[in-house]
Amino acid sequence: MNQPSFSYWEQQTFFSQYDVIIIGSGIVGLSAAMHLKTQQAHLKIAVLEKGFLPSGASTKNAGFACFGSVTELLSEIKSFGEETVFNLVAKRMKGLKTLRENLGDNAISFEQKGGYELFLNSDKSKTEEAFSSINYLNQLLEPLTNHTAIFTEVNDKIADFGFNKVDGLIYNTLEGQIDTGKMMQALLQKVAALGVAIFNQCKVLSFTEEGEIIMIKTDSALFKTRKIVFATNGFTNQLLPEINIKPARGQVLITEPIKNLKINGTYHYDEGYYYFRDIDNRVLLGGGRNLNFKAEESNELKVTTIIQEKLEQLLHDVVLPNQQVKIDYRWSGIMGFGDELEPIIKKLRNGVYLAARCNGMGVALGSLTGQEIAGLVLADL
Repeated sequence: MNQPSFSYWEQQTFFSQYDVIIIGSGIVGLSAAMHLKTQQAHLKIAVLEKGFLPSGASTKNAGFACFGSVTELLSEIKSFGEETVFNLVAKRMKGLKTLRENLGDNAISFEQKGGYELFLNSDKSKTEEAFSSINYLNQLLEPLTNHTAIFTEVNDKIADFGFNKVDGLIYNTLEGQIDTGKMMQALLQKVAALGVAIFNQCKVLSFTEEGEIIMIKTDSALFKTRKIVFATNGFTNQLLPEINIKPARGQVLITEPIKNLKINGTYHYDEGYYYFRDIDNRVLLGGGRNLNFKAEESNELKVTTIIQEKLEQLLHDVVLPNQQVKIDYRWSGIMGFGDELEPIIKKLRNGVYLAARCNGMGVALGSLTGQEIAGLVLADL
């Protein structure tokens, strides 16, 4: 005789029907759970996460509290238009404000040190375009920030940081940074304290809609719910293949601690495709997926030689020239990108909702995206 896998108590406590089940325990998924519970405390909510920790980029990102560098914004304006980018910057800024309000600056180690964008001596045309566009971007974004000079030229600081081959430096006074690990720990603790059940290492295999009930098959158990929210970002098309979201792997390295480290704050290079910052007297540096977009369109959490070598070259040639610096370790995270800049926040059909496609801006957009998808669910309850 086959024995049941779970006891009566387990079945009644953990696997009876839920009001809402959220797939994915990253910033979006947990923020959605938080908003649902704070608005309607009686709701029975579960979050299913396939990994031991969030599987995408929420615990693996660089911790930039940013809304876009000069060259990144200019590139987005060229591709999507001024109005679209203005509205999206507004959303990124509102999202960062929501994150800080939800968790508090101390809990996430938020610091507004400002951010910098580097221009190498080989980037003459890009440098000229960026510096000539500073006033334009400041005027464009002033209604959002009440700042007349968000971006400023600070070439006199290049020597202070000890950079090599850098001819230009633009400062963003509003950029900040967070501790990604502390942010996710605070978010997990807050959501759990609200009574949300979080199941880790619980991979969703499939789901079926049976009238008003949705059956979710995982590799651990069978769940029932009235509403299902996919907060799966770069992994979305594994369960919803009709949705055009492509995974994008971001690779990172971090150095051993460095005495008398000169860099302080967050730094961008080449339209945001490269980025670095200080953390615990170390340099965290990542990016490089533009070296091979197709190869980095992957759900596989690994690092590759071509990108890691480029990151090391940038580190040794530009960021920390003439210094003997050892790499402590390396990792990668999975983002979700699409043909449009804004996240997908929508009801797909009765009982099925999607909040994904943060386009590499999960820290800025995740909290607000989760809150907005929760609003759609609440409207249907």
